[in-house]
Amino acid sequence: MSTSGTEKIKCLIIGSGPAGYTAAIYAARANLHPVIYTGMQPGGQLTATTEIDNFPGYPDGVSGQQMMDDLQKQAERFHTDIRFGSIQSVDFGVYPPVALSDDGSRMEAETVILATGASAKYLGLPSEEKFKGKGVSACATCDGFFFRGKDVAVVGGGDTACEDASYLAGLCRKVYLIVRRNELRASKAMQKRVLAIANIEILWETQIKEITGDEKVSAVCLSTVAGDRILPVDGVFIAIGHHPNSELFRQWLTTDENGYIQTVAGTSKTGIAGVFACGDVQDSRYRQAVTAAGSGCKAAIDAERYLMEKM
Repeated sequence: MSTSGTEKIKCLIIGSGPAGYTAAIYAARANLHPVIYTGMQPGGQLTATTEIDNFPGYPDGVSGQQMMDDLQKQAERFHTDIRFGSIQSVDFGVYPPVALSDDGSRMEAETVILATGASAKYLGLPSEEKFKGKGVSACATCDGFFFRGKDVAVVGGGDTACEDASYLAGLCRKVYLIVRRNELRASKAMQKRVLAIANIEILWETQIKEITGDEKVSAVCLSTVAGDRILPVDGVFIAIGHHPNSELFRQWLTTDENGYIQTVAGTSKTGIAGVFACGDVQDSRYRQAVTAAGSGCKAAIDAERYLMEKM
């Protein structure tokens, strides 16, 4: 800590999902002495996932919380400074960039890695919250396997919803695509694909009023133009989009129309020297734990090379 009360850091990592922790592991092994701020949800979205079967190295599957605990321990093994708090503001208009934390700490970081992730958009139903991880999911690729041979509902009318419905149709007995309008917003090619799959049924001008069940989802109460109805299903996949957690940085960085941070193709570099982005905050396409981890690796390597070039 300097006499001015400003802490000097080589590598500040903001966010603690697979991208943030992987960046920390690589940065620590490169002797960058990383400091990571976990944010309000240490471990990120995966901590709300009951079981993960598609992350390499866990042949019997693993809970999201356990995997994040493992990644945290691995980062700590290499002496990452993990701080359970949030960054409240940043100034990327100066070098080194400045960050202020929720406990009032002021830091100057030679490199900053942004790994704040993205949050799935949900319908806002109390019953939806109740059954998260118990039949309600926002990731068909992550959780579809658990519904093999069962009946599920997908909510949404865009490309993501149609992609999810198509994917689930290869696993599930029946897929109901619940669309609140009388048309799909998805691309023509995606619409054509969905309409051609025999076990997908589109429920037009329909919305979910409530999700019901005991320990797990067993049905949804639907509001339709013809009145309310109960639809028995084993799972509900919400596919109405994601919200990148990039608000803190949009003043300084280029984002796309949906708020995802733009990086130089093939790298984690942003438009600000010394600032790198990885994981779901810059990935609107894949949004998988393994791809987030890979991009965290790239961000740490990019940060290390940046500092070497400045020497």
